[in-house]
Amino acid sequence: MSKIAVVPGTFDPLTNGHLDIIKRAASVFGQVNIAVMVNSNKKPLFSVDERIELIREVTASIPNVKVESSSGLLIDYAESAGASVIVRGLRAVSDFEYEMQITSMNRFLDEKIETFFIMTNNQYSFLSSSIVKEVAKYGGEISGLVPLQVEQALKRRFQ
Repeated sequence: MSKIAVVPGTFDPLTNGHLDIIKRAASVFGQVNIAVMVNSNKKPLFSVDERIELIREVTASIPNVKVESSSGLLIDYAESAGASVIVRGLRAVSDFEYEMQITSMNRFLDEKIETFFIMTNNQYSFLSSSIVKEVAKYGGEISGLVPLQVEQALKRRFQ
């Protein structure tokens, strides 16, 4: 039986750092569900449907990846998807503290679902969706930071 893993995030927008984590998770787990999370505390640049479509385009060549959205608790999504693993990317020590709190809460809610941390590739350790949006907003160079489809979508959005 192959394991289902969930890679959650708001992905506003998807970066090459996110894509690196997704590809690496897909090489380990039988199925990877990318859960585009709706976060009421954030004002996204792209709608949930736009983010899902962009991620589907970018990951189309990875056969064991599925893209969905969720507006509830991540643990509830993971349970409903039949997942036994949540995959989170870590860029720096500062990420670990936050991720540890989330992991502890998820473990409290369902101890059967494990969290796996994947260290980001060093070339993406500084990268965040927020930084990419800021640079794109002012016409800065973002190629190499995001997939081509995302780069084009950002340029259209900020024209």
